[in-house]
Amino acid sequence: MSAMTAEAGDPERDVNEDFEEDDEDGFEFGDADEAMQCVEMAGRSTAAGALRAQGHDYEALVARKRKALSEDQPQSTSWSSCREGSKKPRQNELSEAEAATMFDRLMEGFGLRRKRRSKEGKKRGRKKGTKNKGSPEVIKKLGDATLLFAEEKFNEAIPILHEIVRIAPNLPDSYYLLGSIYNETGELDKAINFLMLAAYVSPKDASLWKKLIPLAKKKEDASLARHCILKAMRADPEDVDLKYLCADMYRNLRDYQKAAEIYEQIVGIYPANIAVRKVAAQMYRECGQIDKAINLLEDYVNTQTTNTDWSVLDLLISLYLRNNAPSEALKQIEKARLQLRSQHKLPVQLQAKEVICHAYLGDMKHAEIFLRDVHLEPSKDSTDVTKELASNLETMGLYEYAVKFYLMIGNVANHNDGSSYIDHKELGSSYVKVAQCYMVLGDKRNAIPYFYKALQSIKDNIDIRLTLSSLLIDEDKTDEAVTLLSPPKNPELQSANTPDQQKPWWCDGRVKMQLAKIYYNKGKLEDFVDTIFHPILETLNVEYANRKVRPMKKLTNTVLHERVKVLGEPRPDSIFQGLRPIASPGELQKANRAKKIMEKRAASNEELKPDDSQRTKQVPPLPGLLTNVEHHKLVLNLCRTLALLQRYWDALQIINRTLKLGNDLLTDDNKEELKSLGAQIAYRAPDPSHGFKYVRYVVQQHPYSLSAWNSYYKVISRIEDRFPHHFKYLLRTREEKPDCVAPIIISGHRFTAISQHQSAARDYLEAYKLDPENPLINLCVGTALISLALGFRLQNKNQCIIQAFAFLYRYLRLCGDSQEALYNIARAYHHIGLNTLAAVYYEKALAIEEEDHPIPKLPYEAGSCTHEDLRPGYCDVRREAAFNLHLIYKKSGATDLARRILKTYCTV
Repeated sequence: MSAMTAEAGDPERDVNEDFEEDDEDGFEFGDADEAMQCVEMAGRSTAAGALRAQGHDYEALVARKRKALSEDQPQSTSWSSCREGSKKPRQNELSEAEAATMFDRLMEGFGLRRKRRSKEGKKRGRKKGTKNKGSPEVIKKLGDATLLFAEEKFNEAIPILHEIVRIAPNLPDSYYLLGSIYNETGELDKAINFLMLAAYVSPKDASLWKKLIPLAKKKEDASLARHCILKAMRADPEDVDLKYLCADMYRNLRDYQKAAEIYEQIVGIYPANIAVRKVAAQMYRECGQIDKAINLLEDYVNTQTTNTDWSVLDLLISLYLRNNAPSEALKQIEKARLQLRSQHKLPVQLQAKEVICHAYLGDMKHAEIFLRDVHLEPSKDSTDVTKELASNLETMGLYEYAVKFYLMIGNVANHNDGSSYIDHKELGSSYVKVAQCYMVLGDKRNAIPYFYKALQSIKDNIDIRLTLSSLLIDEDKTDEAVTLLSPPKNPELQSANTPDQQKPWWCDGRVKMQLAKIYYNKGKLEDFVDTIFHPILETLNVEYANRKVRPMKKLTNTVLHERVKVLGEPRPDSIFQGLRPIASPGELQKANRAKKIMEKRAASNEELKPDDSQRTKQVPPLPGLLTNVEHHKLVLNLCRTLALLQRYWDALQIINRTLKLGNDLLTDDNKEELKSLGAQIAYRAPDPSHGFKYVRYVVQQHPYSLSAWNSYYKVISRIEDRFPHHFKYLLRTREEKPDCVAPIIISGHRFTAISQHQSAARDYLEAYKLDPENPLINLCVGTALISLALGFRLQNKNQCIIQAFAFLYRYLRLCGDSQEALYNIARAYHHIGLNTLAAVYYEKALAIEEEDHPIPKLPYEAGSCTHEDLRPGYCDVRREAAFNLHLIYKKSGATDLARRILKTYCTV
C-alpha cells in the first residue's frame, strides 16, 4: 500500500487503548475487472512501473487536495479560529479526514473501495453473515481449488482461483489460497501480495494478518512485520501472543515506553507471569519511569508470603536504590528474612544489596560481616554481584571497602582458576579499579602492582600504560617507565594478537609523547628526537592538509542516498508500497528533506560529483597537538634539540608548520621563541635562505640594534645568488625609517660587492649625514672614494683621493689611533701605491699590542651564556700588518728586513 496505510486508522495510536470496533468493514473491489487487474499486478514478479504510476497519481491527488483546501479556506478568520490556530496541522501535513480521503483514492487505484456503515443504522445483537460468502458455484469451485492445493496441483488450482476472483472479487478465501500456493512454491513476494489482498478485503480476520507476520520476518522486512502485527492486534485485541510480538518488536526498536505499556497489559491478563512483570519493570526503568516499575514489582512482592522469586526482589531493591530510597529496600529485605526465618540464609545478591543499603545509611558493619562470612562460589553471577557492590561503594566514596570487594573478584578467580567463567578483560578491569581506588587514597605505591596485573590481562590498553608510567616516574623508576612504553623485542608476535588489524599500542601517539618526555628529561636527546620527530612532523602536515579541506555547502548525492534509505527501500515485487519506516521523527524529517533535494536535482539535471577523497579530513597521529598547552612545550623542546643537534632543516620544518597552523593558538612568548630559534638556525645553517624571514623578523623587532643588523647582514652575505626579498626589504625599511643608518650602510655594502662604487659612496655619504661621528661610516666613505678614484672614468682622481684620506684620518681620530685604524690607513696608502707612507703606518700598527674584545651578542643571545671557541689574539692585526710590510720591503729590495719581519711576527 502507500504511506497512507499507516495514517488511516494508525494502530500505533491505539496500541495502549481498547481496540473498539469502528465504523468500517474494510475494502471491496468495484467489479471483477478491477479485481483481476489487481491480481495480475500481484502475480507479476516486477510491478514497479505500475506502482510508480500509482505513486505519481497519488502525489498528484495530494497536491490537488492541498490546493483545493487552501482555496476553500475563508479569507477572514474569526477570534475562535485564531485561538485554535495552534492545533491545526502543519502546511505539509494532512489531517485525519484528508488522510482518509487520500487513502481511499489510492485504494481505488487498485480497484478497492472502502466499505462504510453509518452509525445511525447500527443495530444491536449478533452480526449477520457477510454477503461475500459466495454462491453455490463459487463454493464448489473453491472446494475444488482447495483439494487441488492439498494434492499440490498448484498449476491447476491457480486458474480456478482466478475464475473465482472474476465471479466473487470480494471473497478473501481465493486470495488467501493463492497466497498459500505461492508460499508453498517459494515465491515469497507473490505470497505476501495475495495474503495482503486477502487481509485488506477482510481486515477483521486476525488469522490473515498472523499468517503475514512470519513471512515478513522471513523477508527481513521490519516495516511490513510491524504493520501486520499492529493490524492483527486491531483485529483481535484479546490475543496475548500478538501482544508479546508487539512488545518484543517495540523493545527491539528501543521504544521502551510502548513496550512497557504492552507488557503491563499482559501482566494485567496474567498477573502470575513473573518474567513479563520483570521485563515490564525493566522497560519502565529504561525510559526513566522508576515509580511505575516499583509499583509493578511491589504488587507482586507484597502478595507473596512464600516462595518469593529472589530475582524480582533483587530488581525491586535496585529500583529502590536508584530512587534513593534505601530504607524501603531494607524493609523488603527484612520481610524476606522473616519469611525464611532461621532455616536458610538470604541469597548472596540480596546480602550484597543489604550491604549497599546500610552503606547509604552510613552503617559499614554489614560490609565487614559480608567480607568475613560470605564465601563466593566461582560463578559469573557471584562475580557480577561483587562488582556491583564494589562499584556502589566506590560511587559513595568508600574507596577502602571498594578495594576489598574488587579484590574478592580477583581472589576467587585466581583460587578457583576462574578463566572459565570470568573474562580476562573483566578481571583486568577489576584490577584497574583497585589501582584507581589506591590512587584516590593517595597510595600510589600500592597502585603500581595492580596496574601491572591489569596489563597482564589487557596488554593493549594504552590508558593503563600511560597512567602506570606516570606513577613510575613519580616513584623515580624512570627506567621501568621507559621499558613499559618501549616496543616489545618481538613486535611480530605482539602485533599478531592485535584484534581487527589495528595498529599496535606502541605506535599510538600518546605513548610516543610520554616516552619522548621521559627521554628529554633524562637528557637522551637523540632518543628524544628519534621518538617524537616523525609523529609531530606528520601531524603538522596532516593538520595543514586538513585546513585546505573546505566543507561543502551542498550535501553530496552519497549522503542524500544514505539519508533516504531510512524511508525504506522500494518493494518492486509488492503492490503494497510506502509502509511507515522504522526510524525516529528526526531521522524521518532529514530523510524527507533529502528526498525532496534529490527530486529537485533530478528535475533540474543537476550533477554534484565532488571528489570525496579531497574533502575527507585525515586523523593525525597526535590529535590536539596545537590545542594543548602542554604539547606546545614539547614542540619547543623538539625544535631546540634539533637545532642543538645541527639538524637545521628538520627544525625549520617544524617551526614553519607550527607558526603557520598555531598562529591563533600559540602564546606570544612561544611565537617569539620559535622565531628567535629560526633566526639562530638561519645564522648557523649552511643554507640560510630558508630562515631569512626569521632574521628579518628579529630586525623588525629591533630596527635600531646594530647586533641584529650584523646577524642579518651575515645571513644575507652567505646567500650567493641575488635575493630579491632582501632588496625589497631594504628599500621598504629605508622608506619607513629614513633615520635608520644600518640599512643604508648595508645597501652601500651591496653596491661595493658588485663594484658600483659611485652608488656605494652615495649611500655611505647619506649615512654620514645621519651619524658623522661613526668610525665605520667614515671608513666606508673613505674606502669607497679610493675605489672610485682608481677607476677609469673619473677625471679628478687626486681630489677624490684627498677627500678619501680626509674621511680616513677622521676615522683614525675617532678610533683614538687604534691598531685597527692604523692598519686601515696603511692599507689605503698601500693600495694606491704610496708605499713609503704605508710602511710608516704598518710600523705604527706593529708597535701596538691590541687586547681581545668580546664579540657583540645577537638580540636572542643577550640572556644566554654562549661559549665562544676563539683563539687568543683574534682582535690583533699585527700578523696581517707584518705580512703586508714584508711585501713592501721585498719589493724595495730589502729582503733581509722582510725576512726578519716574517720571522718576528708571522712564525708559529
